[in-house]
Amino acid sequence: MSEEEKLYSDVPPTKLRNKEEKFRPAKTNKFWLMVASLFFFNMLQNRFYALRYKGYEGTMEDGVPTIVFAPHSNWWDGIVLYNVAHRIFHKEIRLMIEELNRFPLLHRGGGYPVNKKSPQSAMKALQYSVEVVRDLKNILFIFPQGIIRPPHYRPIEFQTGLAYIAQKAVQKTGKVNLVPMAIDYCFLRDNRPEVIIKFGERVELTAEQSKKMDRKELTHILEQALTKVCDEQMDEISHGEVDDYTVLFKQHLKWYRRIEQRLKRIDIPPVADV
Repeated sequence: MSEEEKLYSDVPPTKLRNKEEKFRPAKTNKFWLMVASLFFFNMLQNRFYALRYKGYEGTMEDGVPTIVFAPHSNWWDGIVLYNVAHRIFHKEIRLMIEELNRFPLLHRGGGYPVNKKSPQSAMKALQYSVEVVRDLKNILFIFPQGIIRPPHYRPIEFQTGLAYIAQKAVQKTGKVNLVPMAIDYCFLRDNRPEVIIKFGERVELTAEQSKKMDRKELTHILEQALTKVCDEQMDEISHGEVDDYTVLFKQHLKWYRRIEQRLKRIDIPPVADV
């Protein structure tokens, strides 16, 4: 089986397809942000029954840059993160995307390319990310695994890009908060899947703390933080404990589901034995 036919490959797409893409900073304006916001939200509403989230309180700290990091398991992740940034955090998203030339609207919405064909090319995206973190009107989202992995993949292992960005940014800002975010897509009681999001406890990184640990040590701490919140969320979903999640949107029941609900409320008397 060729690399292109595999569901999941250990080779990043930019290396796999061997296509060059020049680095371009994210280019946003009010018009394109409005278009992207409506378009991406409509995409979720058309495909999913609901989006629920939990743990947002306490993720942000006034005047302190925030980086949100999450697992990457499928094509919908970027669309979900865009809506999380705009509709929950109320900030512009900044997100590194491989092969951004295939999704031009994402560039207008806050995406910027990362080319993993060479360390020099990838470094441009990392250095730009450091500057992005410092701008508090933005929020940087990262897929630190660096590649798409299957849902619930273990062990969760990161590349060192997230730690690099955090340690470089904290030298200039004095403090950076890193927030792990679990994403799951599952069927509950409806015939359409739901998006379930849980934010974990933020990891607070100061300049003094950063000096005491190397990049690999910080990477391991962040791996553990994401693993913890993903495992907690998986346990909650497996026990049906989603009532305390906040609902960002929830669809009206389809006509056949409304009929089903009415039929369930009809009290049919038992048939007498003859």
